[in-house]
Amino acid sequence: METENAPVRFDTKIAVLLRDDLHTWQRLNVTAFLVSGIGTALPEVIGEPYGDADGTEYLPMFRQPVLVFEGSKELLTTAHTRALGRAVPVSVFTSDLFTTNNDRDNRAAVRAVGKDQLDLVGLAVYGPRNAVDKVLKGAKMHP
Repeated sequence: METENAPVRFDTKIAVLLRDDLHTWQRLNVTAFLVSGIGTALPEVIGEPYGDADGTEYLPMFRQPVLVFEGSKELLTTAHTRALGRAVPVSVFTSDLFTTNNDRDNRAAVRAVGKDQLDLVGLAVYGPRNAVDKVLKGAKMHP
């Protein structure tokens, strides 16, 4: 029997994998961009709107935690391949996106490169816990 105060366990996981050689500002920027893809494409991950005691309304957010990991450039390539092979929804951020300044150019920069040649600096995945764990195998939690 579940009580109202029992911890909530999710059978899914939202996770971000960042390349371990990024500057702090890059890590934050990449994470924000990556999770926005998950939130917009998969509405089931979004919870209810927030409101405070004064009646002020706030935007809804993810209904579950976002776990952030880091790894080498090679691990990102491997995780990308695993995610595609498992048909896990994935968003990507490549090094080219640091030189663009708008959505149109961002999409064109990714479109210009084959999936096996993407210079990935980050990716985000969402799916069943065990599938996401397998995609991120070898990654460590972000400090």
